[in-house]
Amino acid sequence: MGIYLSSPKTEKSSEDGENEKLRYGLSSMQGWRATMEDAHAALPDLDGSTSFFGVYDGHGGKVVAKFCAKYLHQQVLKNEVYSAGDIETSVEKSFFRMDEMMRGQRGWRELAVLGDKINKFTGMIEGLIWSPRSADGNDQRDDWGFEEGPHSDFSGPTSGSTACVAIIRNNQLVVANAGDSRCVISRKGQAYNLSRDHKPDLEAEKERILKAGGFIHAGRVNGSLNLARAIGDMEFKQNKFLPVEKQIVTAYPDVNTVDLCDDDNFIVLACDGIWDCMSSQQLVDFIHEQLKTESKLSVVCERVLDRCLAPSTASGEGCDNMTMILVQFKKPLGTTSNASADEQSSESKPADAPEGSESTASTHN
Repeated sequence: MGIYLSSPKTEKSSEDGENEKLRYGLSSMQGWRATMEDAHAALPDLDGSTSFFGVYDGHGGKVVAKFCAKYLHQQVLKNEVYSAGDIETSVEKSFFRMDEMMRGQRGWRELAVLGDKINKFTGMIEGLIWSPRSADGNDQRDDWGFEEGPHSDFSGPTSGSTACVAIIRNNQLVVANAGDSRCVISRKGQAYNLSRDHKPDLEAEKERILKAGGFIHAGRVNGSLNLARAIGDMEFKQNKFLPVEKQIVTAYPDVNTVDLCDDDNFIVLACDGIWDCMSSQQLVDFIHEQLKTESKLSVVCERVLDRCLAPSTASGEGCDNMTMILVQFKKPLGTTSNASADEQSSESKPADAPEGSESTASTHN
């Protein structure tokens, strides 16, 4: 059955957590795919005032998604502008930092440790043989210097991953996205997209791809990749005369900042395995209906995965890996009165158009 199993793997990995401002639930399921290539990060207390949630949908392998889940939030914290309060720039730089860190001997070694240790066809099995020190030690996690070794000239992985992250600090929500995973907010029950799906046929993506020397065939970059932005996929980032944001495929994220208000119910981050089956508004409606009788958010996520799972692989929809994070805001959200919250709601809506609009509230580029 090619990339599909004869029957789906419906076992789920689920989790719940909370702090004084929010509660979250998440679930992931392999489904019909032969391997599980999604990863995620959920840190309600990234620091004393900040929460971080991320969904990473791998393609061509799982290692880049796992690498991002392990390191991206660390790099957000580490960047010097983060301590100055500039979350937008910090997260943008952290997306590019993932590509930098996955190059060279140390990048190769870390990917080898995170990879499939029984895969005899990728060469990453060598990482179990040549390893000067454990990659699991955290004592030097921020010291990512050059290492000598047989893979010092490693240009980075040919596999890749989407990255869609939400960072919440006080009443501010920062969403950064590269790829076709998506973040949606429910405001008074209305779904608003806080990210844009980066498909090759989008005009801005197409223009960059063609200028960088690539082409689009059957909706895919160079006939192979159905995403225009991703972390990894280094074969599409080899033009030495172009900056990182203008390569055929780029890790450059759209960064969208929204002021939260008391009208905001929850946000959802999910990979395209969910969005292939449900529109943003359909998912928000489904969640609201479930929350009438179910308080455990991971159970709500599990029900979404079950609803999206296809009964067979005939159509292709509902056959992907699925990962979803549901973050519910505790009320009241904050400092505004009801009147000013209504005004703020109007100002910071990603769009006054129906669900599916790709406009955003305020974008940092």
